[in-house]
Amino acid sequence: MEAVYDLLVIGAGPAGGSCAEKAAELGLKVLVLEEDSRVGEPLHCGECISKVAMDKLGDIPEEVIAEHATGVRVIFPGPRSNLCDEPGAVLHKEKFEQWIIKKAKANGAEVLLGQPFESAERKGKFWKVKSKEKVFKAKIIVDASGVKSVLSQKLGLNKRADSVVGIQHLMECNEFDGYLDFYVWPKFAPHGYLWMISKGKGLANVGLVTTESNKAKEYLEKFLIEKGWQNNKILKTFGGLIPASGPVENTVGEGWIIIGDAAGFTSPLFEGGTHLGIQSGLYAAEVVKKAIEQNNASKEVLSEYDSLWKKEFPDYKMLVGGKDAIYSLTDEQLKDVSELMPNQLGFLSSTDKLKVLYRMFFVKPHLSKKKLFKVFNAFKYSRAKNYGW
Repeated sequence: MEAVYDLLVIGAGPAGGSCAEKAAELGLKVLVLEEDSRVGEPLHCGECISKVAMDKLGDIPEEVIAEHATGVRVIFPGPRSNLCDEPGAVLHKEKFEQWIIKKAKANGAEVLLGQPFESAERKGKFWKVKSKEKVFKAKIIVDASGVKSVLSQKLGLNKRADSVVGIQHLMECNEFDGYLDFYVWPKFAPHGYLWMISKGKGLANVGLVTTESNKAKEYLEKFLIEKGWQNNKILKTFGGLIPASGPVENTVGEGWIIIGDAAGFTSPLFEGGTHLGIQSGLYAAEVVKKAIEQNNASKEVLSEYDSLWKKEFPDYKMLVGGKDAIYSLTDEQLKDVSELMPNQLGFLSSTDKLKVLYRMFFVKPHLSKKKLFKVFNAFKYSRAKNYGW
């Protein structure tokens, strides 16, 4: 007798893994198709995650954590930097994703590696799904395939998202004091940012995101020279594309849901997607459970997923407005912005707010107030509790 899965998940990253784990825990018959032969490889991202996001997955074992972090430091052109004290960690991302999938399997989910999704056809209440070598039958599909968004592309559900390129070196670098360094420095990352994220044991991920994909490596090498790291040993270089046009138009339909990067869920300012991916995966699992219980995978029933993420996630367009305001500033203006901001970005007391307003109107009156409010909002809504990382 042909097996029928309640849920077929495309992709075993943080979004797909968290969805599969939760759905299996809820008693659903779950299958995960992963195109690569090993979960978490090849690696694409900077690997940092906030404690807020970590707490949604339970107790994360120490062996998947490369380094614990006190918070984030935002560095603008010039000598000044601004801190945000919110804890998190730098992951061994491949081990992290493997850990999530291991938990999904322990809950009863089936996972097939080296099986890229090829096609899906809806027949009545079921999907006929073809992978590289096999055919499966499922009631609901969740697309967690990342920036490729394969279900959208194969079935024409959404137009292809705009993307930016991220590139980084895993290299020798001992400069770590507990903070993850993010540089807003247009000279070295036009319409993007740079980072130095410690991996422990004298290693760090040093990289950038930019819209100028053909010059990304060149910009990164110039940044290394600026920091005096050009002679540090590089162990490997890796990266990939990151969706950068916001949530796709359609995240649910008849028998399908799209989550994580495949749905365009990234934080606009620093392009973080792990936290958003995990939460969207959890929401999808809960909605799929209800649909299976009702024996109804219609768009109307699955649209609860739309309501959940739209209510929870920050307004992407508002954040993009802040990001665009930042990118429109010169290096000198960004230096002025950093001087307007308090040293600690995580919490603004009433006194802090008054000081910022005073500086805006009397110390730096040449800066556009409209732009400044957009910039401040972008940083405010890029904190961990707002899915910034």
